[in-house]
Amino acid sequence: MTEKYRYRPEIQQMMFVSGSTNDPPPETTSLIEDIVRAQVVEMLLQSTAQAARRGSRSIAVEDLIFLIRHDRAKVNRLRTYLSWKDVRKNAKDQEGGAVEGADLLDDVAGSAAVPVAAPDPAGPKLKYKKSKVRLPWDLVNMFPEPVPDADDDDDGQDEEEREADFATQQRLKSADERTKVMTKEEYVHWSECRQASFTFRKGKRFREWASISALTDSRPNDDIIDILGFLTFEIVAVLTEESLKVKEAEDEIEMRRSKRTKTRKTESFLFDPPDEDQRPILAKHVLEAYRNLQRARTRQTTLRNFSGGLVKTRTVVI
Repeated sequence: MTEKYRYRPEIQQMMFVSGSTNDPPPETTSLIEDIVRAQVVEMLLQSTAQAARRGSRSIAVEDLIFLIRHDRAKVNRLRTYLSWKDVRKNAKDQEGGAVEGADLLDDVAGSAAVPVAAPDPAGPKLKYKKSKVRLPWDLVNMFPEPVPDADDDDDGQDEEEREADFATQQRLKSADERTKVMTKEEYVHWSECRQASFTFRKGKRFREWASISALTDSRPNDDIIDILGFLTFEIVAVLTEESLKVKEAEDEIEMRRSKRTKTRKTESFLFDPPDEDQRPILAKHVLEAYRNLQRARTRQTTLRNFSGGLVKTRTVVI
């Protein structure tokens, strides 16, 4: 019998990149893995139903993206991820395979790394252009005639893209604030943790772990698995960020209580408990964070669909 929990090291690395400073206990990573698996199952079920409405048995890229269409920043990061993946594929095709010493090109979200073949500096310079990922519900696809692409500059961005880019810049700023005080060794470790993935070079393990064959009639292609890998990283990141907020609120309450009962200590001793900011994220923080995320998204859906009476809720994709 295989182990139920297979991604503890990857989850630890993802949590570290997302702001966690300590190695979380096994109970924390196990709970996060359970949540991620439940989210993957929910995404597969919803995207399979979406594909069936189109009269297809196979999940398409747009079926998955449709589930997160209201999160503009996340859709924008996913589009960038897919665009750079296409660059990598074209580079390999032009150069006859992967190049030794390939660089790691991080996507603009800072949430996953996309291995990209780098051309030899001594060889001929090849130009790679990112393809633009188009979605059926994009405004440009509603016109009978194709709309010419805008130049790749800020003037060509619409308001939605600027909003998504702002969220991306905020995440990059947070990463910069955290890494600028790191030593060289710490930054190398942090960079390695950014490569953590549920799916990269783990496709078979991921399919078995998520029981994909039992959830879909057809075998999802590699693009679908890559998108699920991207989204699972995002789920861990969001859970970690929300868990840190829960922990900070709890620590603040505990600090106020301690100030009422004792004076501030000026000395530290060997067997003193760890400082509040050094405590790792616990399972209770993750559970409360998950509840908060589910409540927030369920409330939004309920308000939009309210027509009187009780509303049946379901697991909401984070």
